[in-house]
Amino acid sequence: MSKIDLEAMIWPPSSGVVLTTLLEQRPPFIPEGADVMTWVLEYPPGFPGAPPHRHCGPVFGYMLEGEMLFELEGEPERVIRAGEAFWEPGGDVIHYQDGNNRQDARSRFLVVMICAPGQPMLTLVDEDELARRRDRRAPRPA
Repeated sequence: MSKIDLEAMIWPPSSGVVLTTLLEQRPPFIPEGADVMTWVLEYPPGFPGAPPHRHCGPVFGYMLEGEMLFELEGEPERVIRAGEAFWEPGGDVIHYQDGNNRQDARSRFLVVMICAPGQPMLTLVDEDELARRRDRRAPRPA
């Protein structure tokens, strides 16, 4: 159902309700019997974020405050700012960066993680695997 159909069906134009689509993404998979976790993370200024890791299922997020330096395997690093949504497919994809991009302000973001039953939501990636997969990382700015 499209956003316009949903708005017209639930809220008539006279209601004043505004629905803004931030992200529309079809995840590559949702594990059978999945659990869903919702977190709000708050990083102090300049915090480097989690070490390289992967998730057992897709992750959807929204920047509440500040900025995040975000990098997934195969994609260039980018800055996500307050009010922007992001996602990662989970599975075998390495999440390299999620640190606070600001040295003068905190960052806060919300994540909704879809987790395969009996698997850890987050698994750190060791240096040997990072070295073996070096060719999958997008070129980094000089």
